[in-house]
Amino acid sequence: MSTIIYDSPIFGPIHSRRLGISLGINLLPEGGKFCSFDCIYCECGLNKERRTKNPLPSADEVVDGLKEKLQALGQEGIVPDVLTFAGNGEPTLHPHFPEIVDRVREVRDALCPSAKMSILSNATQIRRPEIREALLHFDNNILKLDTVSPIYIYNVDRPQGHYDVEEQIECLALFRGHCIIQTMLMRGEYEGHSVDNTGEEYVAPYLEALARIKPKAVMLYTLDRETPVSGLLKAEPAAMQAIAERIRALGIEVSVSC
Repeated sequence: MSTIIYDSPIFGPIHSRRLGISLGINLLPEGGKFCSFDCIYCECGLNKERRTKNPLPSADEVVDGLKEKLQALGQEGIVPDVLTFAGNGEPTLHPHFPEIVDRVREVRDALCPSAKMSILSNATQIRRPEIREALLHFDNNILKLDTVSPIYIYNVDRPQGHYDVEEQIECLALFRGHCIIQTMLMRGEYEGHSVDNTGEEYVAPYLEALARIKPKAVMLYTLDRETPVSGLLKAEPAAMQAIAERIRALGIEVSVSC
């Protein structure tokens, strides 16, 4: 069972296969999960198994923790490549998300101006204008879109509230290219149903959505860590590369993490 849960608002630095040396910023409760998805492949585990009564960290706790960590790293001669909002669930669920983004930018500019700001978000909150505005401040605004099949999304990503695929595509297009689409590709089965989203029935409409969204880039990735359910398999590298070539044909930059 997956057990990667962070106990601090600031964690790392870690080496990200996509972002480099990343210092993590966790806006979710320590020791538990808080997410608007319940993905069957989540490295933090399933929501029901990771519930906690711990509160969300305050803006001051996040900012003070970041300052302290960056100062300590500076004394060691370590400068992170990126400050990444991620952690135990969905960062944009924090009620003070826009404020925290602004304050983190100020700390970044003062203590490590060369570091980029990134976020790993499931994009469930982008229908809210204040969230979209805050996300525009990120150098790497990385937003999830695993497929455009509602059936697949509800079986695999399992939204915990409102989620409409067409609305998501329209809202992603509102970023006018200031976003990076992150897509999990995999194979296998869950509860007797295939979870392979590398076939044409999924890829063709996904490519149509990308053509509408016009993101700055796409990140294709597959399973890299233990998953909370059994039966899930890595996508085949050849299949991932074939999809990547079709994305490049749309004029969109793409990276592949097999």
